[in-house]
Amino acid sequence: MSTIKQLQWRYATKKFDATKTLSKEKIDVLKQAFNLTATSFGLQTLKLLILENKEQRVPLLQHSYNQKQVVDASHLLVICIQDNIEVNDINEYYKNIKAIRNTPDSILNPYKNDLIEMMDRKTIEERQQWSKNQAYIALGNLMTVCAIEGIDACPMEGFNPEAYNNHLNLSELGLESVLLLPVGYRADNDMFATLKKVRKPLTETVIEL
Repeated sequence: MSTIKQLQWRYATKKFDATKTLSKEKIDVLKQAFNLTATSFGLQTLKLLILENKEQRVPLLQHSYNQKQVVDASHLLVICIQDNIEVNDINEYYKNIKAIRNTPDSILNPYKNDLIEMMDRKTIEERQQWSKNQAYIALGNLMTVCAIEGIDACPMEGFNPEAYNNHLNLSELGLESVLLLPVGYRADNDMFATLKKVRKPLTETVIEL
């Protein structure tokens, strides 16, 4: 199927078929897609938490405004940011570049030092917001890949991040939850699956100069 046809097929799934589970192969595609997501400087200050165990997800329902997708979906993806960005993160990133591309330090060091200085000028809150901006890029990328792969998904901001952090012990990992993406397969009786998309005409959303 064409990309546009698949994007027309996708919708924010309101009701998942709780009896259907995504294959390991499908989950692997989502893992790879997340890891390949573009991020500013390529620094990847994000982590993807994948929850499959439904019993583990049940307590999260009350922290998600009782949106049943959190439990009924095959898997719940939680996009997280680092609670801080430190010099070591940047050093490790450039060490990885050197190992993979064999780029000499004489070329890498000026870029590395500039990035260290830039982050040093930011407060922790500004660094977190910078990472949150990357999280939305990752969410959009995952949604598109889901559509192409025939995976149903529901992007969600409507949850209590602090409660998620506590329940999942994210602070021990130096992480904070930002966005949710339940994924799986739509239920046959989800009325929203057959509704026509409501979008403005292209002439109102695209400007060609």
